Amino acid sequence: MKVLIAEDDPFTRQALGEILRSEGWDPITAENGLKAWELFLQGGFDLACLDIMMPGLSGYDLCKRIREKDKRLPILFISAKSEEFDKVLGLELGADDFIVKPFGAREVIARIRAVLRRSSHSPESTLDESSGSPTFHFGPWTVDPQGLRAKNDSQVIDLSPRELKILELLYRNPGKALSRVSLFEHCWGWEQAPQSRTLDQHVAVLRKKLEVHPSEPRHICTVQGVGYRYEP
Repeated sequence: MKVLIAEDDPFTRQALGEILRSEGWDPITAENGLKAWELFLQGGFDLACLDIMMPGLSGYDLCKRIREKDKRLPILFISAKSEEFDKVLGLELGADDFIVKPFGAREVIARIRAVLRRSSHSPESTLDESSGSPTFHFGPWTVDPQGLRAKNDSQVIDLSPRELKILELLYRNPGKALSRVSLFEHCWGWEQAPQSRTLDQHVAVLRKKLEVHPSEPRHICTVQGVGYRYEP
């Protein structure tokens, strides 16, 4: 598996490379965003790991460029920026997950494997089961799984593969409170819900995209102490 690593800190870049090589993967490293973009255009990558603060081209801008070319390539941000705003912004731009520095080798490998299990790019999995799904209605939106987008009478918005997974699971269980564990197991491949805000950040992004009033959602509702519920 070929992995693009965009990281300006040489020690972090080396550490990530060693972690990935220990798993038999092929890390291709870049010391800045512009170099990473040049490498990406050469093609053949199965995953991208991006720092945020880089010279030349930030990780946010690099993620945006990659998503304009490839909507399905798994992207992880690995950054010292740990504020909620930074994480939500990264997910809004199309990233699949966000790892905060300092990180442990086991965490990085677990997050990567979880992302790959849900990706059609993964050499370890079959084609994403969502890719051939028919369209479905989620509130006022018509969701197109093959196009990774949703539209209503006046808008068309892009969805990440992870966001699509969450919407599909909610759609298939209208009015039912879905636990965090079940959402993580279906959408991330994790059997237990980690102690993180990853799920909540993805839901926050979906609400900003799909709800008329994200702070007062009508369709993606929070069930305190349990998880989330879809109200058609």
